[in-house]
Amino acid sequence: MQEGDHVAKADGFVAIRDINPKADTHLLVLPVRHVPSFREIGEFPPDEAKRMLDFIAETAREAGLDDYRVVVNVGEGAGQTVFHLHWHILGGRLRGLPN
Repeated sequence: MQEGDHVAKADGFVAIRDINPKADTHLLVLPVRHVPSFREIGEFPPDEAKRMLDFIAETAREAGLDDYRVVVNVGEGAGQTVFHLHWHILGGRLRGLPN
């Protein structure tokens, strides 16, 4: 989690700017503790999963986004290259992604 600029932090979660952006605004939200992918989402108790989703929404609001995408790549075949669960927040003009 040292790469990228940190833009927000909450109890157990951090948001950074993607170092290879695919949109005008491209942020990553990660849990601090290691979870390899979305397949293991069940490792989060319901209250922690809710806090993570709330943090994603708050991070998008703080970035000034009204309209945006939230994307999770699960597995190599889907484009996951970093095997630590993370959510992409994509806003504005997209580059190299389907509309």
